[in-house]
Amino acid sequence: MSAAEHALSTGPGIPLALRGPAPVRVVAGFGFWLFLLSDIILFAALFATYSVLSGSTAGGPTAAELFDKKHVFLETVCLLASSVTCGFGSLAVQRTDARAMYFWMATTFVLGVCFLTMEGKEFAGMVASSAGPSHSAFLSAFFTLVGTHGLHVSLGLVWLLIMLLQVTTLGFRPMVSRRFFSFGLFWHALDIVWIGVFTIVYLGAK
Repeated sequence: MSAAEHALSTGPGIPLALRGPAPVRVVAGFGFWLFLLSDIILFAALFATYSVLSGSTAGGPTAAELFDKKHVFLETVCLLASSVTCGFGSLAVQRTDARAMYFWMATTFVLGVCFLTMEGKEFAGMVASSAGPSHSAFLSAFFTLVGTHGLHVSLGLVWLLIMLLQVTTLGFRPMVSRRFFSFGLFWHALDIVWIGVFTIVYLGAK
């Protein structure tokens, strides 16, 4: 065996000029993990900001006076249940089971809409009672943190609709399956962030 053939037969010994590009799934997966990391950094900054400003009520209502924990608990149940149904939908994608995928992902969409509807009612009620984001630093931090999470959920629902349309038109191609996998990671990450919101913002209300 020549030196060139030996170099090609051993992984680490392959010259850079002879190495091919990384597979698409590896590049796409790495890029999406970087995106999730940047999102986690964003939410970490918002959590830190809220923690610092949570006591700056400017003489207005406090968190304990504003938050209805039973209402927020129902929001949490909807979002966590949507994470379960999303997981079942992802398994259906792996099995290329279109009927099960449509059912579970449609259920995920409905639960996500229910979550956003309840969150919108909460925001509307606070604004109607003169507790809008401009009233105090505490409320500005609250609306920014929870609203940013809600915006992510909204974008996730739009993404899910697009993915369902892609399955309808393209089927379970590798490209579509990769995107569904990325969507699942994104949706589960939003649930993890919401657990932090529920624990720190609502359960920690004073």
